[in-house]
Amino acid sequence: MTNAERDFIVEKVKEVIAAPSCCAELKAAAQTYLDTLDTADEKEAGKLLVAELEEDVQDIDSVLAFFSSDAGKAYFGAEMAAEMAETAKKVKAAGGTTCFCPACAAGKAILDKKEILM
Repeated sequence: MTNAERDFIVEKVKEVIAAPSCCAELKAAAQTYLDTLDTADEKEAGKLLVAELEEDVQDIDSVLAFFSSDAGKAYFGAEMAAEMAETAKKVKAAGGTTCFCPACAAGKAILDKKEILM
């Protein structure tokens, strides 16, 4: 891993942690990765982070369906859910394949370069 690649991954991992939309399990995996940098455990923590990202980063169709559902409306409120559904439609129309929340966006950027962590 080059210094630039490492800096990119570390920056994106920090973005994942800081994202309000980040779940506790992903936040823990991301923090563990940062805590193990430059140790013998870094590679294993990277693999665990990738596995958690693969589980948590949502595709655009799934989030669009959720924002449009009764559950999404109950969770976010009808107005916010409608706004988020519209944003999801725009992301999809522009060719986006992943949820647009900060955690998923940063997570997708990491997954796009996951071979660096493996």
